[in-house]
Amino acid sequence: MSIDAWTHIFPPSYFRQIQKVASASGPLKRWLTLKSLYDLDERFRIMDQFENYAQVLTPSMPAFDEIADAEEAASLSTLMNDALADLVHQYPRRFPYFVAGISMGNETVAHQEIDRAISLGAVGFQLPSHVQGMALDHPRFQAIWDAIAATGRTVWLHPIRGPVPDYPTEAKSKFEIWWCFGWPYESSVAMARLVLSGLFDRHPHLRVLTHHMGGMIPFFAGRIEQGWGLEMGSRTPPSDADLLPRPLRKPVVEYFKNFYGDTSLSGSAGALRCGLDFFGTDQVVFATDFPFDAEGGSYLVRETLRSLDDLVLPDDDVLAIGQKNLAGLIVPNFTPRL
Repeated sequence: MSIDAWTHIFPPSYFRQIQKVASASGPLKRWLTLKSLYDLDERFRIMDQFENYAQVLTPSMPAFDEIADAEEAASLSTLMNDALADLVHQYPRRFPYFVAGISMGNETVAHQEIDRAISLGAVGFQLPSHVQGMALDHPRFQAIWDAIAATGRTVWLHPIRGPVPDYPTEAKSKFEIWWCFGWPYESSVAMARLVLSGLFDRHPHLRVLTHHMGGMIPFFAGRIEQGWGLEMGSRTPPSDADLLPRPLRKPVVEYFKNFYGDTSLSGSAGALRCGLDFFGTDQVVFATDFPFDAEGGSYLVRETLRSLDDLVLPDDDVLAIGQKNLAGLIVPNFTPRL
């Protein structure tokens, strides 16, 4: 069985509620036509096209804090997590695990939802690459990171970016550049901020799974080693010394190699090879980003499987990527619902 480690869903109860949130109306216009995102019968029909295929459920975008104030965002996260837990309970062979979402707007409420989600069976937590434009290494989020790290659960790090301009002279990004290149950039920046802020020195056992194979990181490994290894600070004047990181315990590139990547690369075998070379086959999991394609998910599953076939990997590597590595990201002694 291949377990798709990153698939998105609007559970029916959550989908009904989010349509009442005024600020979500824009993004939802597209998603209303993507039936497999919220219609279980359509989702099952597509899933059945693939033999021995199961899904880890994660909350679909938009992020709670992007569309609601702190109180309503917290209510949305509670509703989402309850609904995800119910789906895993009802359909254990199709959905063996779920990853919880949390609102980051209120530290106390976030702590409570972390504990509650674990009691529901959450195997990890999905966090956006920023919270209303605030970096994840901001001091206001440190206690939330501490709480997640203490649980031993893995973080699923998801990029978010709207049509912000690519140039300061323009009002919005053109040609949907913000999606094609902007989302991998968002992942890369978030990863860099977590590394260079010292998060992994404080929590060396914290595991973070990055969507789309770590964005730009594998391809730019050489620039990371040169710029942040050999030459850190050489481009920054003394007056901006506060913009540089404090000393870290290990070379910067080693922290980036501690992340996990997924195979959600829209079927690019070359990008997959690059990511496997960087993270290693023991730190990459099979994932597709289902159902966000023009076929309601079948394109991404089919093309991701093809990209793996194109690489002609050893059977042990295929098994590791398809199942074993995900099992390693699950808290020890957690019983899978298979």
